[in-house]
Amino acid sequence: MTLPTTDTVVLYPAGSTRNGAVVLHLETVADGSLAVILDETACHPVDAGWPDQGSDRAVLVTSSGREIAVTEAVVAATDGETLFIGTDVPVRKGEEGWTFVVAHLVAPDAALAERDEVTVVVDEQYRNALSIGHTACHLASLALNRAVADRWTKDVRADGLGAPDFDAAAIASSLIRENGSTDVFRLNKSLRRKGFTTDGLSEELSAIEAATSATLAAWISEDAPVHIDVSGPGLTDRRSWVADLAEASVSIPCGGTHVSALSELGSLAVSLELSDVDGTPTLTMLTDAAG
Repeated sequence: MTLPTTDTVVLYPAGSTRNGAVVLHLETVADGSLAVILDETACHPVDAGWPDQGSDRAVLVTSSGREIAVTEAVVAATDGETLFIGTDVPVRKGEEGWTFVVAHLVAPDAALAERDEVTVVVDEQYRNALSIGHTACHLASLALNRAVADRWTKDVRADGLGAPDFDAAAIASSLIRENGSTDVFRLNKSLRRKGFTTDGLSEELSAIEAATSATLAAWISEDAPVHIDVSGPGLTDRRSWVADLAEASVSIPCGGTHVSALSELGSLAVSLELSDVDGTPTLTMLTDAAG
């Protein structure tokens, strides 16, 4: 069967952890794994373009009941002739003439065939832990933006709640963990030229941490609903995380998975740490849900 010409239909934005699917394409990739391309999937893949949330844990169940472990689900793309996996994808999403798909990597001896019908079954407990971590990450970024708002001396782009968007301006990396996240911000010359002052930051770090935590506690107490807005069912269709806080509904572009209400986070603990990485001042924020 030829390579797909339409994006994989993804079901995880709505919280799905199980679906029936048809095998569209099979291909052995560089590491020897077998890439399984399905017409649709509930399995969240890691995206090499911004690998904040990793792959779901999942199995493909054949019509005979045999379970095939998915070692990793990865965003892949094809120009109709070649399948590119993960970091080898040479274009951005939406590039004309390209199709983006979820490659389910399995053992080379999986004994699947194109047109086979399978059931995708995602580990619900692990998915929920990552969803908690991802919602916590977005909420903490908004709370941190508010806590450091008075450190800006110039006008910069605001976040969805009107605070200067420190997260967008300074983020270097974000890692979604089970029930938490690790976010690293560069406090470099470029950020300071934009108007962010780092003078006295070390002395005020505890106060900023406390202010961030207090904002988070207030928001979680509201038990605001959370959902994913989608522009379409395909892998490259735009998706946004939306939280309907009492003060305003706020959205952040996001391709990950999330809880359905802030109360599912329990309580959040935030810790901030300053360090130096190759001569660049760096702020690390650890956010963890107590459940």
